[in-house]
Amino acid sequence: MDPKQNRRDWLKKGSLTAFAAGSLWTTLAESLALANSKNNTKPSGRPKSMIVLWMQGGPSQLETFDPHPNSPIGGSTVAVDTSLKGLQIANTLSQTAEVMHLGTLVRSMVSKEGDHDRATYNMKTGWRPDPTLIHPAIGAVLCHQSLQNIEIPRHVSILSGQWPSRGGYLGSQFDAFQLGDPKNPLPNLKSPIPASQFDQRVSDLEILEKGFRKGRLKNLETEKTLHSISTQRAIKMMSSEQIQAFEIDREPASIRDPFGDTPFGRGCLAAVRLIEQGVTCVEIELSGWDTHIENHSLQAGQCAILDPALASLIRLLEARDLLDSTVVLCSGEFGRTPQINVADGRDHWPIGFSSAIFGGPFRRGYVHGQTTHEPIRDDQDPITGVSKTVKIEDLHATILHSFGIDPALESVTPIGRPLAVSQGSIVKELLDT
Repeated sequence: MDPKQNRRDWLKKGSLTAFAAGSLWTTLAESLALANSKNNTKPSGRPKSMIVLWMQGGPSQLETFDPHPNSPIGGSTVAVDTSLKGLQIANTLSQTAEVMHLGTLVRSMVSKEGDHDRATYNMKTGWRPDPTLIHPAIGAVLCHQSLQNIEIPRHVSILSGQWPSRGGYLGSQFDAFQLGDPKNPLPNLKSPIPASQFDQRVSDLEILEKGFRKGRLKNLETEKTLHSISTQRAIKMMSSEQIQAFEIDREPASIRDPFGDTPFGRGCLAAVRLIEQGVTCVEIELSGWDTHIENHSLQAGQCAILDPALASLIRLLEARDLLDSTVVLCSGEFGRTPQINVADGRDHWPIGFSSAIFGGPFRRGYVHGQTTHEPIRDDQDPITGVSKTVKIEDLHATILHSFGIDPALESVTPIGRPLAVSQGSIVKELLDT
């Protein structure tokens, strides 16, 4: 080893840097914290994983899960019957219509946030933005309350855009591990140097680490040395067979093709493979739903990507006996206005939008809430046109409860402030239990 080479230079040369931070494995610090928690054991039969299909931009409920054909607000949307008697959704989701008997459809989601940034934060965390605190995304909370021990990240975000899921006050170790189109191999997993040279560099790094620690900090706190643990985990991941979960080409064409030849479709297939290996939460983003102009045609184009991927995801989870142990949430940050604007578009609308949920203990073949087919008058409170409203925080509380996590469970923020993981109430009608 070059004596002039310092720790930072060495890390820049290695292929471990990409995994040394921001990726989530079970760490010693997490294990110690959870061992002292009174609520870290999930009852048998609870779901183990969550898949979030994130529709960034705000899909129109009227062009997806809550059409109002032949009404003043319906536009040109055509409805189609589904596998659930009496339920119709947009005909652009014809494949999804065939699996709706397996889902719970909430048509009455409400939020106080109509801005993309704030509404995305709200939906992903269950909290409205607070300038004094960053809340964790729901996937981070699930990982924090799980002791699942695997050799690949437990919180994964595929095709994440401007607002990736974060660990917030729980710590960056709970940030989602981000990757792009699953057709592309993960970078830095294969060493560009011979194995013997790689092993020597690992040994050299350990020597550097010991030299750095000696005489500086005698009693290092575990949470202050997570970079060393992350490096060890990265090395383990590089040699683990579990990384094959990212390789969707291992699936036969008969499995791959129905998802659609799109990055989002491939992401949904990768999600199935990842939860098979024990990953706790996978988020796949489909952006492009912000249709202030030409709403109908643009929403139809988005549905052409979503429809085969969502339907195939649910079918494959059921075929592999994973639907009971997995909660699938398909939602955006808000919906679109009942009124069509002068540019043939629909604008932001956080009142009475739709979220679809599949799997776990959620009621199958159930529709919750209803929206009016009449235009909202200027002097009318829009919420009067929505029945059985579900607040975003209530949806979060219900999902956490389905995993056996008490929404009132308190975590401690970095400034020592105890804070419940959710401020919402459980919507019991959404659950079978």
